[in-house]
Amino acid sequence: MKIKVASYNIHKAVGLDRRRDHERILRILLEVDADVVALQEVDRRFGRRMAALPLDAIHDATDYHPVPLSMKPDSLGWHGNAILVRKGIDLVEAAPVPLPVLEPRGAIRADLMIEGRRLRVVGMHLDLSGLRRRHQVRSVLSHISECDHHCPTVMMGDLNEWAQRGGCLREFDEQWRILAPGRSFPARRPIASLDRIIVSAHWEVHGTHVHHSPASAVGSDHLPVFASLHLPGKPQ
Repeated sequence: MKIKVASYNIHKAVGLDRRRDHERILRILLEVDADVVALQEVDRRFGRRMAALPLDAIHDATDYHPVPLSMKPDSLGWHGNAILVRKGIDLVEAAPVPLPVLEPRGAIRADLMIEGRRLRVVGMHLDLSGLRRRHQVRSVLSHISECDHHCPTVMMGDLNEWAQRGGCLREFDEQWRILAPGRSFPARRPIASLDRIIVSAHWEVHGTHVHHSPASAVGSDHLPVFASLHLPGKPQ
């Protein structure tokens, strides 16, 4: 089973030109053309926390549907995190992942079924504090270990980790492979690999990339990152 996964901090759909343009974000998602996308900063920060990507626009412009996790009627995600899956991919279950925070941060989990195989996807946006990031990664790993089913897993998001190998990345043991698709922040002239994809040992990695196009260069302060993955063997 082959799958393409992507992560994108959309900065509430406000681009470097200071325009809020959800249509531009949707065009960028179509350019990336992933099967599963973890989004960060999908809701506006104040007031009713309205979604920066309107649900009807997602349905009209793409073949994605969001994993239902919002706890507020006008929001798309959980603390700004959302997961989009391509139509035809079945949702088994989904849940927010509580994180120790001082500012609004979060993580979400979705168990999906593709070609008869169950896989787990976690989207996350970690803290600016290095110590808190480490605690948050531990919380995510603890949540995964306590799930009833153990299955191939992909974690991805804006980790806010500037270190190449240290910091919160040290929390992932040999069961996990940390992918660094490349420099993704800031979008106009990237210098840091803040956006990462972490996969369990089940997966073969066929490639990782940063999506840099004219639209993505101004659509957000981050660039999208993606990975092409292959799950060997046959469903049980």
